[in-house]
Amino acid sequence: MEYNLNDIVEMKKQHPCKKSNQWKIIRMGADIKIKCLGCGAIVMFSRRDFEKRLKKVIPANENTTD
Repeated sequence: MEYNLNDIVEMKKQHPCKKSNQWKIIRMGADIKIKCLGCGAIVMFSRRDFEKRLKKVIPANENTTD
Protein backbone atom coordinates (compact mmCIF):
# COMPACT_ATOMS: atom_id res chain seq x y z
CA MET A 1 0.00 0.00 0.00
CA GLU A 2 1.42 3.39 -1.00
CA TYR A 3 1.05 6.53 1.06
CA ASN A 4 2.62 9.98 0.91
CA LEU A 5 2.97 13.11 3.00
CA ASN A 6 -0.39 14.89 3.62
CA ASP A 7 -2.44 11.82 2.68
CA ILE A 8 -5.42 11.01 4.88
CA VAL A 9 -5.23 7.46 6.23
CA GLU A 10 -7.78 5.34 8.00
CA MET A 11 -6.48 3.22 10.86
CA LYS A 12 -7.92 -0.09 12.05
CA LYS A 13 -8.75 1.20 15.54
CA GLN A 14 -10.61 4.41 16.35
CA HIS A 15 -9.00 7.20 18.34
CA PRO A 16 -10.76 7.67 21.71
CA CYS A 17 -11.26 11.45 21.20
CA LYS A 18 -14.40 11.48 19.07
CA LYS A 19 -14.25 7.96 17.72
CA SER A 20 -12.31 9.22 14.70
CA ASN A 21 -10.15 6.79 12.76
CA GLN A 22 -8.92 9.23 10.11
CA TRP A 23 -5.45 10.72 10.39
CA LYS A 24 -3.24 13.01 8.27
CA ILE A 25 0.39 12.03 7.63
CA ILE A 26 2.52 15.01 8.74
CA ARG A 27 6.04 13.47 8.75
CA MET A 28 7.64 10.58 6.96
CA GLY A 29 11.02 8.94 7.43
CA ALA A 30 12.10 5.91 9.42
CA ASP A 31 9.20 6.87 11.68
CA ILE A 32 5.81 8.19 10.57
CA LYS A 33 4.01 10.96 12.46
CA ILE A 34 0.25 11.28 12.05
CA LYS A 35 -2.30 13.82 13.32
CA CYS A 36 -5.85 12.93 14.37
CA LEU A 37 -8.47 14.79 12.33
CA GLY A 38 -10.90 14.63 15.25
CA CYS A 39 -8.91 16.25 18.07
CA GLY A 40 -5.50 17.19 16.63
CA ALA A 41 -3.50 14.70 18.72
CA ILE A 42 -0.16 13.70 17.18
CA VAL A 43 1.20 10.14 17.34
CA MET A 44 4.47 8.71 16.02
CA PHE A 45 4.85 5.11 14.85
CA SER A 46 7.73 3.15 13.44
CA ARG A 47 7.10 2.44 9.76
CA ARG A 48 6.54 -1.25 10.54
CA ASP A 49 3.92 -0.57 13.24
CA PHE A 50 2.21 2.06 11.07
CA GLU A 51 1.83 -0.33 8.14
CA LYS A 52 0.49 -3.03 10.46
CA ARG A 53 -2.22 -0.69 11.84
CA LEU A 54 -3.12 0.95 8.51
CA LYS A 55 -6.51 0.09 7.03
CA LYS A 56 -6.70 2.26 3.88
CA VAL A 57 -5.26 5.39 2.27
CA ILE A 58 -7.27 8.36 1.00
CA PRO A 59 -4.85 10.30 -1.29
CA ALA A 60 -4.50 14.05 -0.67
CA ASN A 61 -5.25 14.90 -4.30
CA GLU A 62 -8.43 12.78 -4.52
CA ASN A 63 -10.77 15.79 -4.28
CA THR A 64 -8.97 18.01 -6.79
CA THR A 65 -10.44 18.50 -10.25
CA ASP A 66 -8.47 19.23 -13.43
